[in-house]
Amino acid sequence: MKLRKLGTNKKGQVVSGLVVGMIGLIFTVVIGYVLIDTILGANLLTSGGTYDNSANNLATNLTSGIANVGNKIPTILLISAVVLLFGALALLIFQARKMGMFGQGGGF
Repeated sequence: MKLRKLGTNKKGQVVSGLVVGMIGLIFTVVIGYVLIDTILGANLLTSGGTYDNSANNLATNLTSGIANVGNKIPTILLISAVVLLFGALALLIFQARKMGMFGQGGGF
């Protein structure tokens, strides 16, 4: 029995990888928001004076960083949709040529 490498001879690798990546990105953004809100709501980083300022600055930086990624999610989803559309179009053209629909002995 031969062992094969993971990821070889599988169909739909591009689609499944793209979907898993998008889901991971969305989960990361949501979990980031929840963590920041929980830490600040529980006052875990504040103990008075300088620590209050540093905790607020840390929270502001993390929140703005996560917001920047969150704002880019629609663009990333649009690019992913276009890539999937071109992939589907390429597969359709390949199958049409394979079946001979472009003047090579068959067609409509």
